[in-house]
Amino acid sequence: MDTQNFIAGAAEIDITPPLGTAINGDFVSHYAHVIHDPLYAKALVLQNNEQTIAFVVVDICMMRKDFVDEVKREIFERCAITRENILISATHTHAGGSIEDLLLAVADLTYRKKLSGLIIEAVIKAKENMCPAKIAFGSVEVPEHTVCRRYFMKPEYKAYNPVTDGYDIIKTNPLGYESQIAKREGTTDPEVCYLVVKGMDDQWISLLANYSMHYAGDWENGTITADYFGVFSEQIKSKLQAPDGFVAMMSNGTSGDANIIDFLEPGRYPSAFFAKSNLIGNDIAGRIADSVKGIEWDMNAPLSVQYTELPVSIRKPTPRELSAAKSVVVETRYDHLAMKESSHTGNEDAFRRIYAREQILLNEYPDTILFPVQVFRIGAGIIGGLGGEFFAETGLWLKENNKAKNYFTVCLANGYVGYVPPLHEFELGGYETWRCRSSFLEKDAENIIRNKLRHLAGDI
Repeated sequence: MDTQNFIAGAAEIDITPPLGTAINGDFVSHYAHVIHDPLYAKALVLQNNEQTIAFVVVDICMMRKDFVDEVKREIFERCAITRENILISATHTHAGGSIEDLLLAVADLTYRKKLSGLIIEAVIKAKENMCPAKIAFGSVEVPEHTVCRRYFMKPEYKAYNPVTDGYDIIKTNPLGYESQIAKREGTTDPEVCYLVVKGMDDQWISLLANYSMHYAGDWENGTITADYFGVFSEQIKSKLQAPDGFVAMMSNGTSGDANIIDFLEPGRYPSAFFAKSNLIGNDIAGRIADSVKGIEWDMNAPLSVQYTELPVSIRKPTPRELSAAKSVVVETRYDHLAMKESSHTGNEDAFRRIYAREQILLNEYPDTILFPVQVFRIGAGIIGGLGGEFFAETGLWLKENNKAKNYFTVCLANGYVGYVPPLHEFELGGYETWRCRSSFLEKDAENIIRNKLRHLAGDI
């Protein structure tokens, strides 16, 4: 292939919601009263003689499949990029506008309608900006900023499960109960992988990074911020001395059980608002800026895509559980329900009532859904896309069982089904396993999905 047949373009569109917009990502709604930094929809389009593909990363908590599919249909009509060749993912900042309702947090329908058009605009502009290009993959190890947030507790501590009304073996985010921790449960993925794009004139075009760390969350409720994802994007642009049109994006990896609230060593990060996200974003950017100096560029990168929608069953309450949930809901005034400041230290009665409502709403779901599984080959690298919050164990397994020299998984991509824990985690319990609209796939779903992704990657 002639080098001039590989072209790329990138663009970003400001999607910052207006003050007063609903914010989700917590057990209850919050509303924007201050904007700390702008939010963006960022797009990277790659094209050769055979394929055109697009990556879009959006500063938002989550986007369900119906919303993403609608956006993809419009992108196809406007840009002639097929939906199978488009990956649209959320960074998972918990300080962005809400377009989906979850738990007691509401969707802001006005913002939802506005956001779809802005995402489409980002792809259109990226396609308009395409020029002859080259690509490279790289990675750096950053183990310091991601820890498993699931903990075994001492025998005397009882980890309440509001779905079973019993007790778990694992406690997620045991804020206030640090003295009751026995040990941390799982491992994490310390690798920051990236795809970087330059023009044939050697000017930076874009960088798509991937890190398996949930979010920093070092802001006050009611704040709009892109979290460390935004800090990284600004800092890498500065450290690379990239031109104004350069688009950097940090995607969320397999971080369903990982964050940076270290309950075993709580004092190792500064506590001021935004101090932690600034530190993390700046540190990762610095390491990648050093790493790119030694990477090998590919000017003839082949492009190929595999995409399928996999039928997966849904966990639902039994008739007895549903009846019990209805008894709780009928006596609950949800508009008066009080929660403590932290999501995971709210009182047991409030959790019981919230999750009772979830059982009734989940019971209205179909028995199965179609789960999108997507794989891109770009030169010597492969990128997977999964529409949920998968654990680090899944991402590490996919890397180990992938034939490509470079591989990473973009999560919260093409939809949102909540947490998808490995089967053995259900025996331990913990917040990520509680049956609700943010954790509802059949218990063996993680195994089914990861094997399908590996199979697709083997065929690409």
